[in-house]
This record gives sequence, structure tokens and C-alpha cells, in this order.
Amino acid sequence: MSRYEAEIDLTNPNNSQSQIVRLVGADKTVLDVGCSSGETAAALVEAGCRVSGVDIEDTTSAQTRAMLEDLVIADIQQRPLTTLFTPKSFDAVIFGDVLEHLTDPLTTLRDAVELLAPEGRVYVSIPNVAHAAVRLSLLAGRWDYTPTGLLDATHVRFFTRESACRLLEDAGLAIEVLQSTVLDPLETEIPVEGAHLPPAVVEWVRHQPDALNYQYIATARLLAPGEAPPPRPPLEPLLEPAEVRHQDSHTEELREHQRDRHAVLNVRDHIIGLEAAAVAADARAQRAEARQVRLKSRIKELRSDLLTLVEEVERLPQSRRTGALRDLARSLRPSREGSTQERGTKP
Repeated sequence: MSRYEAEIDLTNPNNSQSQIVRLVGADKTVLDVGCSSGETAAALVEAGCRVSGVDIEDTTSAQTRAMLEDLVIADIQQRPLTTLFTPKSFDAVIFGDVLEHLTDPLTTLRDAVELLAPEGRVYVSIPNVAHAAVRLSLLAGRWDYTPTGLLDATHVRFFTRESACRLLEDAGLAIEVLQSTVLDPLETEIPVEGAHLPPAVVEWVRHQPDALNYQYIATARLLAPGEAPPPRPPLEPLLEPAEVRHQDSHTEELREHQRDRHAVLNVRDHIIGLEAAAVAADARAQRAEARQVRLKSRIKELRSDLLTLVEEVERLPQSRRTGALRDLARSLRPSREGSTQERGTKP
């Protein structure tokens, strides 16, 4: 379970614990699992909720303890929640940065839903191991645990958006709200050495799906008997990613890379166009050559026919040869006159 304090600042729209307080609302009976020193519980009590807490260590101040309905110090992996609290007695059960600390979070969730009142809800916040800072660190060959954050040294499970949603659904819950805090990779507790990575890769990773989602926040209810799981709701970042994404040297590197790529693609397209034109010209030349071959063949055939006619005429007796030549000339004359007329009508 969580062993570090949670900062509760209800004026901060990009804070998971503050957002859980807002989602729970007022006048609820709440169990804060992994309540740590009690910051979330105190904010909920101030909102008019009746809060009980459970944690593996007792770090709650006397003042916060006095505000709680009940405080149990126990390892919930050894002592299930249903053995510590009354079933169906809570409007809200909160797992704020807790599930990633458990070796079997699914079993704990399935046990926790037994504590929900009929209209009760589970509220969770889970770090995103696919955040850009982790991706970039792995690209550089590093996986360094830190005291808190995405790679908290006490984390034993790691979640993406898909696996976090599936965890809730496997526990028999329907997700009603799915949100995320967002953070640029250069703003996290994980050191990112952009200079050791290929040019523009930092900016490219920044724009990948879910890369700026630092934590996921979800509200889920228990499915009714026989109810089919509904579709997941769309993700709602608590801030627009563009508001937190840095504009820096990595941004300019990517823009320069994109300009270079655009120029290369333009040259490629021009070359493709020239190649296409050359292929078309070659095809035209081949067609013209084929026509020329056919014409030469036809001329050869006509010349052969003409020679044959001349030979036949020469074999005729002299008395008939003159008439045959006259008939041959007469048969040729209309064609020649038509050709002459056609030439004369040309502009």
C-alpha cells in the first residue's frame, strides 16, 4: 500500500488525489484504503463525509485519527477487507495509488466490492507505466526505481490504461468515469537524458497515445446481476496535453526532421513523376515503331502485288497489253485524284 503522503490541493485540476476527493463528493460513507497520514481522509471529512481508514503502517496524526470513524492498521493482503469492515457499509471505497503495491490487486478488489452499499462506487488512481518518461528511460536502457512516482521502489505491479481498465472489469465493476493526470516527460521524477537519444525521438514519444498520461483515475460501480459489461467511457485528461507538453529543442528537432522528410518526399514524388513520363513516352515510341513496322510490311505487300500485275501485263499479247494498261491506269486514277483534292483542300 502507499507509504507516502498525498498532496491534496483542490485548486489543482491536475492532481489525482484531489480529483478523487472531488469525484467522491459530500456526505458519503467512505473507506480510504492506504490512508497513509490521512490527507485524503481529512479533505473528505471537511467535505462532510464519514471516513474510515486502513493502512499497513500507522502514520496518521492524532488530529486526523480523531476525525476518522475508524482506523485499522493491517496488511490487507493477509487480512481481507471484509474481515476488517462490515459488508455493504460504504458509499465509496478508495484505492488511491494502492493497487500497484499489491501482489494480487484483483483479489483485493473483488473482496472490496463486498463492502459497497447498493449505490456504492470504487475510486482508484493508478500510475501509467507507459508514460513518456518511462518509455524514454527504457530507450536509453534504464529502469531506475525512485522513492515515489511512476517507478516507486515499492511498486510490485505496473499498469497501462488497458490493463488498469481490465483489472476493474475483471473485478465485476463497470467503469463510469476514466480520467488522467498529464505531465511532460521532462517534468517527472524520472531523469530523461534527451541528448543520448536519437534526434527528435523525445518529441515523437511525447505525441504517442497515452504518453503524457501520468496517472489514471477511475470511478466504477458493481455490475447488476445478469448485466452485460457496458462500453468503457472515453478518457478525459484533467488538462489538455498541449497545455503540459513542452516546446523546446526537441520540438524544433522534430520539426526540422519533418521538414527534411517533406523535402525528400517532394523529390521522390518528382522522380516518380519523371519516371512515369519516361515510361509513357517509351510506350508511345513503341507504339509508333509498331505502326511503322506494319506500314513497311504493307508497302512491301503492295509492291509485291504491283510487280505481279506488271509481270502479268507483260505476258499478255501486244494487242491486249495496251488495253490492260489503260484499264489499270483508269483504276488507279480516282484514288490519285482524291488524294490531289485532299491535298488541295488543306489550309
